[in-house]
Amino acid sequence: MLDRRTLLATGAVAGASLIAAPALAAAKRIANPAFPKGFFWGASTAPHQVEGNNTASDLWFLENQKPTIFAEPSGDACNSFELWRTDLDLVKAMGLNSYRFGIEWARIEPEKGLFSRAMLDHYKAMIDGCRERGLSPIVTFNHFTAPRWFSAQGGWTNPESASLFARFCDTAMRAFGAGIAAAITFNEPNILLLLRTMLPPPVWDMQRVTLDTASKRLGVPRFVSANVAGLNDIDDLQKGQIAAHKAGKAAIKAVRGDLPVGFSLSMFDDQAAGKNSIRDRMRHELYDPWLDLAKADDFIGVQNYERAVWGDKGRLPPPAGAVLNWRGTEVYAPSLAGSVRYAHAATGVPVLISEHGVGTENDAIRATFITDSLGYLKTAMDEGVPVLGYCHWSLMDNFEWIFGYKGEYGLCGVDRKTFVRTPRPSAGVLGAFSRRNGLA
Repeated sequence: MLDRRTLLATGAVAGASLIAAPALAAAKRIANPAFPKGFFWGASTAPHQVEGNNTASDLWFLENQKPTIFAEPSGDACNSFELWRTDLDLVKAMGLNSYRFGIEWARIEPEKGLFSRAMLDHYKAMIDGCRERGLSPIVTFNHFTAPRWFSAQGGWTNPESASLFARFCDTAMRAFGAGIAAAITFNEPNILLLLRTMLPPPVWDMQRVTLDTASKRLGVPRFVSANVAGLNDIDDLQKGQIAAHKAGKAAIKAVRGDLPVGFSLSMFDDQAAGKNSIRDRMRHELYDPWLDLAKADDFIGVQNYERAVWGDKGRLPPPAGAVLNWRGTEVYAPSLAGSVRYAHAATGVPVLISEHGVGTENDAIRATFITDSLGYLKTAMDEGVPVLGYCHWSLMDNFEWIFGYKGEYGLCGVDRKTFVRTPRPSAGVLGAFSRRNGLA
């Protein structure tokens, strides 16, 4: 569908490509700027964050109650449930060859055992739409959200959760699995482990209140969601999601044994500072069970946004004068290569960068960050680290979970009233690399 939004976006990307030239010059210092044939150049989204009106999901239920940890509800989000064709046209116009997006379990199975043929057809149309545009669909089966009924029975802490997820994966694969290029079972299942090191106690207390309120509203003993949880939920969640990944992967492979399957892991570039640094202990706590699990997968998805420098007592603050993102943490381009090196060394499997980006109002920071990060990444690849692709977070500004509409991670801005997408210069920078399949 070529509407005025698409035409506007296409024109803006073409203009942005001209602005990309100075950034491209910096990449020419790479000894071997060419990327491997078949490399995925993509942008990423998550269904709940862009589709809008995901009314049968657990997080919609949590967003729209009082009290709640959410700054605001997701509402229409970016209206991508209706505008998915526009989004695919955007990805294509940028010059990318891949699109990473998610299928929403709550839409496909809004009530336990009730599967929607219309929603299966909707996601099949998206996958077919990718293929029609020459885009490889990288599909996430669970990007944090779940059906409300699922979380009301304890979510991933319920012993039934793995078999329910496997049934969902099987149903989805039989409907549209033939067109998928790569499958990601879970998005950042270790995110709560990282957040445990980052969020202050009052946030965890408010998340507990939010969940307890939901439990009381529904008259259930334990309402558990994957990315809004209490501290006492984390260990049970990890065990449940590990079991569900195994079951989900088996279900996917049973339908299409040739389809590459993995999960994505949230990773810092962990660095040691001084004597008695706790870095290795933190790596063990944050990643080890998942890195061990990934050894049996076709790839590991890496999602990196920043480094963490660990002293002997904890994480050190950003150095003086550092460029900072919207949350006040350091924008550090070598962090992507550092996390990718560690992920491959720990698992022995190829890496797919399923997310990498920066939340900032200054798009010049994003454009430079993309260029420099890819330069460091290419150096790691030339040293022997197998990387399948790079998907930037995000295609567009969207709903950033408990923070609401803050952060500005998008290659495109979005007008919250009209839903018009406007590509930023950084979209031209990434698109130029994709068109060349290289940094020069």
